[in-house]
Amino acid sequence: MNKVVKRILIIVSIILAVVLIAAIALFVLYFSRIQTIGSIEKLTDYKDGYNLYRMDVKYDYSLDNIIDSGITDDQSMIDAIMKESLPLLPVKIKAPNFACTAFTLTDKDGDVHMGRNYDFSKDTSAMLVYCTPKDGYKSIAFAALDNVSANVPDESIKTKLASLTAPFVCLDGMNEKGVSIAVLTLDSEPVRQNTGKPVISTTLAIRLVLDRAATTEEAVELLRSYDMFASSGRDYHFYITDASGDGRVIEYDINGETRELIDTPSEAVTNFFIRHKDKVLPNQKNGIYGHGRERYDAVLKVMETEKGNYTNDTVWNALKSAAQDPNPDDITSNTQWSISYNNTDLTAEIAIRRNWDDLTRCELENKVTTPVK
Repeated sequence: MNKVVKRILIIVSIILAVVLIAAIALFVLYFSRIQTIGSIEKLTDYKDGYNLYRMDVKYDYSLDNIIDSGITDDQSMIDAIMKESLPLLPVKIKAPNFACTAFTLTDKDGDVHMGRNYDFSKDTSAMLVYCTPKDGYKSIAFAALDNVSANVPDESIKTKLASLTAPFVCLDGMNEKGVSIAVLTLDSEPVRQNTGKPVISTTLAIRLVLDRAATTEEAVELLRSYDMFASSGRDYHFYITDASGDGRVIEYDINGETRELIDTPSEAVTNFFIRHKDKVLPNQKNGIYGHGRERYDAVLKVMETEKGNYTNDTVWNALKSAAQDPNPDDITSNTQWSISYNNTDLTAEIAIRRNWDDLTRCELENKVTTPVK
């Protein structure tokens, strides 16, 4: 065998070895992601094609990697999420929008609930996301699949891969410590703090709280340690409650130059600054202070009517009172899902698009989902 042939064989062997190593590395990298995709399950079957799904996140993710990447705008946020959830693959997502109503109450048995309506004019399927991070708390949370172009997540390879981003685009959730959180949109200029702290975006803040906060107070202090970037060109606030019933609205002061984080105890919240509720009237826009006072009032009316005798039915009565039918002219109309989180027994019940007689019950500890008869 001459020297030229030997050299060719050596080069081919090196190339094959590199390819094999790369293939093995890719398999190791994506094995748990493939397992995650394999866990996707359809829980409802509505004729309009927008349904509830569930997914058990089996791959290890690092929220710190995403934050440390340096978020400056929507695209850098999306790029960081994609790099963490779908390394090396060219899948695109868009930044989400969100509206809604949220509230908390303690029922007559001592169980703490958070009620939550997610309202958005464009229909979407929902993904129930089970997460068990190595360095954080177990949680369940819900993502709007239209935001990742995956309304039928088990339809194709592309939608299955897009679904892997779900942990980082959830809009509400509850963790094993009984902390629940929801995001709600506002009508003010998007907050963009710049005090030198690490920057976190809207849905990443939800993942941060679910993974690392054991109480509402811890959640507030966590959020204070970051500069907030409101994604998708809209402003937002958060509602957080815990197993003790400590419900607070987390807002970024619209009248302050630095948009300082302010936490305000409140039984309920919709799409206006709770700190300035005296400047907000029902059934109208109220400039920078927001709208949705009529839904806030409706929830409080139910709570006042049933005071002293709260049950899980009270949560659903309040959710129904604030639910909205579709209105193409109102981005915060059209209730996509309604949830009663039980922060005490770590369960949740969900209705998709006002199908009140068709509830699905989720258990955090046992990762069980069952229809409610």
